[in-house]
Amino acid sequence: MTLYGHFRTRADLVEAALADALRAGDEALSAVDLTGDDARDALGRLLGSSWTLVAESAALLTAAQGVLPAERIRAQHAAPAQRMEELIRRGQDDGVFRTDLPISWLVNVIHYVLQGAAEENRAGRLKAEETAQVVTTTVQSVLARP
Repeated sequence: MTLYGHFRTRADLVEAALADALRAGDEALSAVDLTGDDARDALGRLLGSSWTLVAESAALLTAAQGVLPAERIRAQHAAPAQRMEELIRRGQDDGVFRTDLPISWLVNVIHYVLQGAAEENRAGRLKAEETAQVVTTTVQSVLARP
């Protein structure tokens, strides 16, 4: 009852919670050093931090998908997607990432890999201490030049 005193609808509540989680995640990911060395190494650092954030917010994303339009959810994820796009573009410019697929597609594939890893971890089929390496190896194989 108290929550609904602050939010008109369940959708408003879920959207505010999603925005808050994404803002906190963006702060955490902003602290990851993506400069300097090889884009592949920077990608590994980013993915190592990203999968836990995805795992922590999986239930919230599911709730959002049930009450918010897809465009609204995509808009909320703009900052993390932008960070990944810039890193992929850097890797492409450096000649270490593929250029034959659209960047937007590659970002979505990475997002799906992160979600899948979080689910595998939750189900006990992938140990937490192995997840970052599995995610990084998978994504790097997707981004590798053919």
